[in-house]
Order: sequence, then C-alpha cells, then structure tokens
Amino acid sequence: MPVELLPETPSQTAGPYVHIGLALAAAGNPTREQEIWNQMAKPGAPGEHIVLVGHVYDGNGHLVRDAFLELWQADHQGNYDEDYDQSKAFNGFARTATTFDAGSEWFAYTVKPGVVKNAAGVPMAPHVNVALFARGINIHLNTRLYFEDEAEANAKDPVLNLIEQPQRRETLIAKRCEVDGKPAYRFDIHIQGEGETVFFDF
Repeated sequence: MPVELLPETPSQTAGPYVHIGLALAAAGNPTREQEIWNQMAKPGAPGEHIVLVGHVYDGNGHLVRDAFLELWQADHQGNYDEDYDQSKAFNGFARTATTFDAGSEWFAYTVKPGVVKNAAGVPMAPHVNVALFARGINIHLNTRLYFEDEAEANAKDPVLNLIEQPQRRETLIAKRCEVDGKPAYRFDIHIQGEGETVFFDF
C-alpha cells in the first residue's frame, strides 16, 4: 500500500504567544499549581548552588525583551534526571524568559552540573544545554553554556573542540559573577552579528 505524503506544516515564529502558554508569570498571567519555571534546584538539593543569568541580543546589538529559553542539565554528579517531579529537590529542566515588564535579563537557579560522558564514553566538561525561542526564529536555536572556572575540562571537551576557531568557543563560556551575593554565571546570547553565539544543529 503506498504511503500518502502529507504536506509540511508551515513554520511560524514564536511571537508573543510562547510567553502566554509557557511563561505565565512573565506574561503577567496567573500561574498554574504545577508550573515548570526557572528553579531547577531547591535549597535542599546537593551540590554547589548557582544562579545563571544573561541577556539576549539581536543582530543589531539590541536587547531581545521577549525571548524564551529552555535549559536542561545533569545534576552535580553528572547524572541526567529521567523524570520531572516538582516534589524533588532537583530537576534538570527549567524554563525562563526575558520580558518587557520584569526586565531584559533571564535567570535560572540550579546547581553546577557534574561531568557527563558522551555516547562514545568521552567525558564532557560541565555544561548546561540551552534552547532559545524568539521573534523571527522559525526553528529554535540550540547552544551550550560552559563555565569559565572549568578551563581544564573545557580544553578537553569534545563538543567545544568541534569549533575550529578558538575565539568562537569563547561565546559558550559563562563568566563567574554574583547575583544578590550568590555565586552566579553570566551567559549572554548574541543571535547574530558581532560575537554571535555558536549554535548547534542537533
């Protein structure tokens, strides 16, 4: 029996509606009882508690104030969580956003991830996977956040070493800082233009 080919569904940019559906607080709407938002680690979670913070810039260097991000990572021992359960101290998945009203920075509260091995068994430096949704982007952009104080591990990371130009690797390195007196890492994303962040096709 021949397989009937269906036409491809048209793509659309995220527009303003992604906040309404997935970032209720950022859109100024009442939140649901079970909301996936920007706290991966509760106070009792083991590991080094950190804050991730950053801006998103467009190709002209202007702030993107309605970007939406999804983050996922391993725990402090390098293990990915298979099940999301808000009753647990740590979940390796979060959502966050920049907004017009609350400010142009995004925040996430987590623990510093441990070393994870890739499919070939090669250790990867501690990192956070990031997916970016924003106006004008038909397909979300995938990137990674690495930590500047993991220089030795970063130098051996198989994914970072896929990037031929060393200066381009720097676009994936989050800088150590503080947020409200807490250890933090700043990771600014440049969608296009000078200092464009490296994005991956996976």
